Amino acid sequence: MKMIDLHCDTILKLLFNKEKGLLNKNDFHVDLSKLKESNSYLQTFAIFASPEFCEREDVKASNQHELVLEMYDRFMEEVEIHKDEIAIVKEFSDISRNSKDSKISALLAIEGAGSVDGKLERFQEYYDMGVRLITITWNYVNSLGYPNVPKENMSKGLTDFGIKAIAKMNELGMIIDVSHLSDAGFWDVVKYSTKPFVASHSNARSIGHHVRNLTDDMIKALSLRGGVTGINFCSAFLTEDTKSKEMYVKDLVKNIKHIKEVGGIDCIALGTDFDGIEGILEINNISEMDKLINALKDEGFTEEEIEKIWYKNALRVLKDILC
Repeated sequence: MKMIDLHCDTILKLLFNKEKGLLNKNDFHVDLSKLKESNSYLQTFAIFASPEFCEREDVKASNQHELVLEMYDRFMEEVEIHKDEIAIVKEFSDISRNSKDSKISALLAIEGAGSVDGKLERFQEYYDMGVRLITITWNYVNSLGYPNVPKENMSKGLTDFGIKAIAKMNELGMIIDVSHLSDAGFWDVVKYSTKPFVASHSNARSIGHHVRNLTDDMIKALSLRGGVTGINFCSAFLTEDTKSKEMYVKDLVKNIKHIKEVGGIDCIALGTDFDGIEGILEINNISEMDKLINALKDEGFTEEEIEKIWYKNALRVLKDILC
């Protein structure tokens, strides 16, 4: 079965582990060998340029924008080396073309728009680089809006610039990602975006009690707008225990079943967060995704429903947004 994953942090691993960080085969959660085992159709690779990384001695960048460019260059080095196996997606038609050429499609994302720094022209710059998805915030306030931590941020929505940014992303054909965004920010995206949007790596807040997850009302709104939420494999987002360090397949299934009940099968996708999560993982890396397929079958999910979760729902959103 084909697979689309809407979020991994493997580029960060490639940057900080240059001696081990080879895209074709490594000790991380994601590499080309593991992706092939899981029959990957498309993998979203996030550029996570958190400001504290600029303080590291092994980083050349002095600010977040420079770090985005540094991480981009590092990833593109690997893509060029392995160009017979992987290719960047810029247009929707690239996905099927890459598949026909026996290549995995790579969708470039930026996690946390701090690097935009209030400059609307940055979106065009990132688009021209090949970035097609931007997560509005990470855990820091930026020029677009507020994250969902600390608690007082939850009622703060998009800034005036953030509203302009939503319009610019709609215009360009960039996917808006609300994972990490404040609750008020989520509802502003519902209000101002003219196109479907995603929560690339978020679960159900009524099951996994972390504020990083979506409320039932959010799930319904996301579904009504034609978007998807990518099921996150981070243990802290899966159960009532937000400090948990153990991820089990049964908890993934609980979240999937709940989201299906609330928003329908068409709003569920995969957003593993691999290479951005730690702890004891029952699914050790992206080559072991069959464990979840088998668990869903045991819970009565049909082949058609699993195909929707695995790739069809995400592919629909990509077709709706990518130019």
